[in-house]
Amino acid sequence: MASYLTIFFHDQYAVSPVAAGDLTTVVVLFGSFLRPVGGLLADRFGGYRLLLFLLGGISVCLTGMATLPAVQIAMMFLILTMAMLGMGNGAVFQLVPQRFPKQVGIMTGIVGAAGGLGGFFLPSMLGAIKGRTGTFALGFAIFAVIVLAGVTALFRLGRVWRNSWSVESALRAGLLPEMQDETA
Repeated sequence: MASYLTIFFHDQYAVSPVAAGDLTTVVVLFGSFLRPVGGLLADRFGGYRLLLFLLGGISVCLTGMATLPAVQIAMMFLILTMAMLGMGNGAVFQLVPQRFPKQVGIMTGIVGAAGGLGGFFLPSMLGAIKGRTGTFALGFAIFAVIVLAGVTALFRLGRVWRNSWSVESALRAGLLPEMQDETA
């Protein structure tokens, strides 16, 4: 998404290419620096729970972006979106060893490759939609719907994982309520 934002800021808000690059840099920094925070929160609350929360928030922010608000509001939505995407990255990598305890290396490689591929296709999709419709709004709206589809898929997977994972993995992922200590 970062490669798309410079064009977005320049075309939508008529800022100079340098200013568009500066705005993009600010947005991207939030996504990059908050990845470890996502991992930390996933370890604390469970990657599953955190991803549900983050994906819901991302969808709300992208829906807000689909209204093409003033640049200051757009910056707020995009900073929040990239921050949650970064934290979501940390949450996903917390889930991998829960789901694939014996194939952690290969699966983290596959997940990383899928993320790279998505990072290539997302700006292409957004650009193609802008090219066909003349507006950035529909691209952000479609992206919001795709993220909501991810929430739905995660809800369904949660039911399957609860029944197929070990209790320890399900607890760590946030699929089960925390067990109370009987001795306390």
